Amino acid sequence: MKKSLTAAIMAVVFVSFAGVSYSAGKSGEELFNQHCAMCHPDGGNIVNPEYTLHKEDLQEHKITKAIDIVGKMRHPGPGMTEFDKNTVSDKDAKKIAEYILKTFK
Repeated sequence: MKKSLTAAIMAVVFVSFAGVSYSAGKSGEELFNQHCAMCHPDGGNIVNPEYTLHKEDLQEHKITKAIDIVGKMRHPGPGMTEFDKNTVSDKDAKKIAEYILKTFK
């Protein structure tokens, strides 16, 4: 009885946390490397080179604030992966956006 109760509790805990991103305490750089760097190495863009993360390209596309970058993460254009709140929390998305604005000048 005790083993089955323990197994049931563990199953509930596992299902409750399945899909949750364990990124507590990670920096914007670490989160960028985890979620973005594979397509945006050094702020570039391997899918669409016109849409880099460098300041001049961001400004050309009217992306000037962290909230603009988060918006693109949530509702990207063709070729970019959508990062919903279950994949990247609002707090982590903001850290990523601030890192991008600070780093790719």
